[in-house]
Amino acid sequence: MWIVNETNFTPSSQHHKETIFTIGNGYLSTRGALEEGFPGDRRATFVHGVFDDVPVSVTELANAPDWLPLHVFLNGERFSLATGQLHSFERDLDLRSGLLTRRVRWTSPQGCTATLVFERFASLEDEHLLCLRCQVLPEFDGSVEFRASLNVNMDNEGIVHWTHIDQRFHEVSGAEPVVHLSSRTRNSGIHLAMAMRLVGAAPLQPEFWDVPGVPTLCVSLPASRGNAVEITKFVAVTTARDTTQPVEMALERVTLPANWDQALHAQHQAWQQIWDRMEVTIEGDDEAQLAVRFSMFQLQVAAPRHDNRVNIGAKTLSGFGYHGHAFWDTEIFMLPLFTCTSPRIARNLLEYRYLTLDAARAKAKEAGFRGAWFAWESADSGAEVTPTWVPDFRDRKKLARVWTGDLAIHISADIAYAVRQYWLVTGDDDWMIACGAELIFETARFFASRAGWDESRNAYGYKDVLGPDEYHDHVDNNAYTNLLARWNLTTAGQVAEWMQSSHPHKASVLFAKLGLEEDEFRHWQHVAANIFLHVRSNGLIEQFDHFFERTDVNLEDYEPRSRSMHVIFGIQAANEYQVLKQPDVLMAQYLLHDAFSAASIQANYDYYTPRTDHTYGSSLGPSIQAIIACMVNKPEEAYEHFMRAARADLRDERSNAGDGIHGASAGGVWQAVVFGFGGLRVSENGWTTQPRLPAHWKRLTFRFFHRGRQQVVTFPGK
Repeated sequence: MWIVNETNFTPSSQHHKETIFTIGNGYLSTRGALEEGFPGDRRATFVHGVFDDVPVSVTELANAPDWLPLHVFLNGERFSLATGQLHSFERDLDLRSGLLTRRVRWTSPQGCTATLVFERFASLEDEHLLCLRCQVLPEFDGSVEFRASLNVNMDNEGIVHWTHIDQRFHEVSGAEPVVHLSSRTRNSGIHLAMAMRLVGAAPLQPEFWDVPGVPTLCVSLPASRGNAVEITKFVAVTTARDTTQPVEMALERVTLPANWDQALHAQHQAWQQIWDRMEVTIEGDDEAQLAVRFSMFQLQVAAPRHDNRVNIGAKTLSGFGYHGHAFWDTEIFMLPLFTCTSPRIARNLLEYRYLTLDAARAKAKEAGFRGAWFAWESADSGAEVTPTWVPDFRDRKKLARVWTGDLAIHISADIAYAVRQYWLVTGDDDWMIACGAELIFETARFFASRAGWDESRNAYGYKDVLGPDEYHDHVDNNAYTNLLARWNLTTAGQVAEWMQSSHPHKASVLFAKLGLEEDEFRHWQHVAANIFLHVRSNGLIEQFDHFFERTDVNLEDYEPRSRSMHVIFGIQAANEYQVLKQPDVLMAQYLLHDAFSAASIQANYDYYTPRTDHTYGSSLGPSIQAIIACMVNKPEEAYEHFMRAARADLRDERSNAGDGIHGASAGGVWQAVVFGFGGLRVSENGWTTQPRLPAHWKRLTFRFFHRGRQQVVTFPGK
């Protein structure tokens, strides 16, 4: 199962299909909009790091100039699915190679019938290269005309980010002519260049139409019944983030491939290398097999291979949702795939956090604390870009306050956790000394500074916070936050001891740089040892102070429903109920599983599972719920939760996939298979597995790297 397939064109679902047919290469991604366009489409190409400001609102990834336009005319009539008669339609995304193919048989209003095949991919071999081919098999005699364009007139759902600079037609000796388009973001001033070249079965002499902002190459070819005609459109994309001469670089890159077959062969080879590193095979469950491959594919096409200045947004590079901002989704949900299969990418993502440490320090300082408090929503600089107000989903005339940027402090510990996991899996001591240790120390410093002493409990705690369960804000002593803060502080001490014993000189240099002394390390350990946690005798942990006093709810009483409990209750009222967007406590027990007994994990699973909004709460929850279900030896329950995550995008289970891929859910799908059903655990002593497969799975095989060596693990079914 390698093919994501669509056999009918349904205009009402085109935004969903644009998302799932996204292609990319780690430098950019393009949504699966139709080359010729369709009314109401959301055409978009997003390039990593190309952010621009929105007046009075947020910083967002700018929808780049459109490289897709290819209009086909049959005897002078424009091909469009909005007109004429559609006889057949099929679209395939081959996950093995990233090749998107569309096959259409269509009759024009005047009766010209043809089969059109569109193919495209974003080159993994050359991340600046985009390739598109159209083949037309006419059932008439006459002409087929191709009009290929670049279009600067793009926007982000009404917000325009681009200023047209120039465009030009270039004669190339001994080769096809090339057209370039040059533009610049309006506020951030990032220069972006595109170059376009057309290749045919025979040498082409295209006509250049110098339309301002839409340079176009036009080719008219004779058509005869039963004889195919084709054209290949190569486009190169570069920005000032890559070079000081974007236009020159684009012009050079677009001339490199000799033809379609050469470029596609390189694409197949590049993708084969990736799949050789990360392939997961599930025998006996075609839907699960396709879902996990799709999830890995979508994360890979969004993963920066050669750039440590960017992160992966919550919607990857596949849609307008969340403006391209990165959350804790990257470190906790997506990063484990890369840590275990593509450590170089994982390092790039973590170095983004290292490069934005100053912004995290500034946020902490502004709030009156020390250390590094990372932004809840982060863009290019690492500064906080979480919107303060958004339209209320119950009354669009009102605004709702967004508190995550002010209260979700756990993200600093999430980043430290990802650093530690990368080090544990890879054994990359050099990187840990150069970057990782500083991230762990500065986040620990923040949690020591942010902790408050509670005289009545004789303990430290964190007041007025918001945990992963965003149905409850302004709470005290959120269990996830307290547990991860304690872990962060404890781990910082362990890393300091390791550096002092193994690399004393480098330790002293780093300690001096950060102004760290033994008294501060001792204080961190004192805070860690005295952080408050409300635990009952059976190991049940209270999610936050007085949570058990909130009104209990039987979620089955609200079925069937198509809305979240947050919408049903309202933003403020949801605070008063024991209903969760996602289970904070179970999330902490998954990450810190060695710190809890089996009885405690079971008690918390039994309590919080029926109180969690699994269907319309957070898309981040089902995959983690599946892993915890495996931990309490309930693989069939785990499978139900796993499939909620697996279907989030492919089936648009939440009716919001049109906004972009659920990146955290995609990462969670991989984790549920490998860490849940496969039971993989990595520790200082190596790695172990404890498989708990669903009854109908015949075999599970997965691959990962441990300390530079690939491991291949296979489990037979029952």
